[in-house]
Amino acid sequence: MPVTIRQVSEAAGVSVATVSRALNDSDHPVNAETKQRILDIAEKLGYHPNHIARSLRADRSPIIGIICDDITSPFTTMIVRGIQDRLKADGYFCVVINTDWDPIDEQRAIKDMAGYLIEGIIFAETFHQFASDELNVNDKKCVFVHRLFPKGFPHSVIPDELYGGRLAVNHLIQLGHRRIGYINGSEDYYSSEERLLGYKTILKENGIAFDPALVEYGHFEVEQGYVAANKLLELPEPPTAIFAANDLMALGTIYAAQDKGLHLSDDLAIVGYDNQRIATISRPTLTTVTLPCFEMGQASAELLLALLNNEATDSQEIKIKGELLIRESCGAKTKDTVSAPKKPSRADRFNLLNAQNDTKG
Repeated sequence: MPVTIRQVSEAAGVSVATVSRALNDSDHPVNAETKQRILDIAEKLGYHPNHIARSLRADRSPIIGIICDDITSPFTTMIVRGIQDRLKADGYFCVVINTDWDPIDEQRAIKDMAGYLIEGIIFAETFHQFASDELNVNDKKCVFVHRLFPKGFPHSVIPDELYGGRLAVNHLIQLGHRRIGYINGSEDYYSSEERLLGYKTILKENGIAFDPALVEYGHFEVEQGYVAANKLLELPEPPTAIFAANDLMALGTIYAAQDKGLHLSDDLAIVGYDNQRIATISRPTLTTVTLPCFEMGQASAELLLALLNNEATDSQEIKIKGELLIRESCGAKTKDTVSAPKKPSRADRFNLLNAQNDTKG
């Protein structure tokens, strides 16, 4: 049987109220010597607080619910880790429910959490938007982190996808590329829309005309990335660099380029997005933009805590920036790259040809 607070009070020779104040750091202080004696006795007896009873008395709970579509996603796991690490510092712990991309399961998960002593809910990397009505009914504070749907939603923490797209393409422009292909993800994803916008805006800022023929869709998979890259590389004027909107499609691009006998990165520079594990084990290693999952998880927990304390605005949305990790696939020299003479890249040859044509014109 679990040790009760009454047993601790009897062993310490003090009232239950005094034990309660000592164990809960009450605003009504207990003599320091008495408090330490109570804590020592509680530990010796193996006393553990009854969180359910405490929550009922205080009408507050130390439990935060996390609902996700796929707990096995490498992004979700890092987001959840960030959430847990941040909430632990404030005495909260988490309950996670996986819904397998099923809106019915999602609604059931919300109802289940609302029926228990859940203080708030964080939706981690979810696509469905059916949550809003259920949340309004159950009056739970909630936050969306890395939402996958394009519609804006209050209290969201998302990656700054537009910034990431600009970061990747600007790097290729700085390396001398002017004809840059882009392999986008699925069209109904927020990340696809924003990364494409980043691609377009940075081209415009550098005086490079947007060419729709240089944009293909790979739906975030290796195989479709391979097909999309082949279409780009078979154009009459193929790109000298390709930005793929995730690392899986970038890997497909590497395979397509290698199958065509191209030398990476002399003939083709490639940049991915996400910084998945494959980015460091592919050959060549992949230059990529990080998806700041752990940081988004921490920020979502911070936002939920602010909501619970009535410190956040209704329209608050937080964007977290990733960073560019330069590796071998783009041709840029890094501190680990040995400098050596190399033949002119396709970008160099293409720019030289354009310059010659301009001179003739």
